[in-house]
Amino acid sequence: MKYDKVFVLTDVTTHELCLPVVADMAAISGAVHIIIPQGDVNKNLTSLSQVWSELSAGGATRHSLLINLGGGMVTDLGGFAAATFKRGIDFINIPTTLLAMVDASEGGKTGINFAGLKNEVGVFREPVKVILDTQFLRTLDHENILSGYAEMLKHGLLSHEGGMLDELLSFDLDADLDFAHLNDMVHRSVAVKRRIVKMDPTEHGKRKALNLGHTVGHALESFALKRGKPVLHGYAVAWGMIAELYLSAAYFEFPTELMRQVVHFINEHYGRFDFGCDDYETLFDYMRHDKKNVGDNIKFTLLSAPGVIRINRTITREQIFEALDFLRDGQ
Repeated sequence: MKYDKVFVLTDVTTHELCLPVVADMAAISGAVHIIIPQGDVNKNLTSLSQVWSELSAGGATRHSLLINLGGGMVTDLGGFAAATFKRGIDFINIPTTLLAMVDASEGGKTGINFAGLKNEVGVFREPVKVILDTQFLRTLDHENILSGYAEMLKHGLLSHEGGMLDELLSFDLDADLDFAHLNDMVHRSVAVKRRIVKMDPTEHGKRKALNLGHTVGHALESFALKRGKPVLHGYAVAWGMIAELYLSAAYFEFPTELMRQVVHFINEHYGRFDFGCDDYETLFDYMRHDKKNVGDNIKFTLLSAPGVIRINRTITREQIFEALDFLRDGQ
């Protein structure tokens, strides 16, 4: 280790369940521990300020290292803290949830929620290393397994790889998980995202493929947060994929039977998002705030077939409301 000081960031849960896995490693034996509250509701300026303060109090310099041990909330916030403290120090991500492994671990996005909006403030900054180890998933509850699995399902829809989507739709998520099989699937899922990110590191073109399910999904996530009933990110993305696959099938020739197969899988495992027609305008307004939009034109990533991606597709208010009807009806 070439660093003068090492800091380990965890939330209260990963401090208890995950830190013991690595605590005896010599490289971090003298590390300073920073513990923040758990949950996406705490991915905010208050927690960020706490990390900055504890880095400063602990004597961190530009030659120090921050290790982010936790889910996407920890790696997003920790990465942003590292990227901005003293204009940038190195950080390593050790994701401990399935969502963080297949989503937050790859791509260099950091940030916090701000003013009620998801990931409103942040920067692109790559960690110096990412360490993936599926043994952490043995401590993960079923809902958080499902949350990460939604991003894997998205990667399956974005992939040209034959059989990947079929494998995801047939994997048994309800019995005792086959972690060896899941480990192989995680490897392929991360490879899909890595391939897309390398083509477009700062999301000016092809990387927007990864927004599938997220235009509607982020709106649902922000809406749920505002009404005090937060939902897991992957659940919001899964529901967002229902609406966006509807648009893909209705307007971009995505196969209707395959769309219904994916929708059935999501309904069966993720349930329904509770909202009504009176909420459409609020959701539409959240979509207008999406970072990839220009003005009032709402841009979507849609599909014509698995792996056949249509980025920057402008969808009208009426078409969006159609998709919300489809999502609400659960058809």
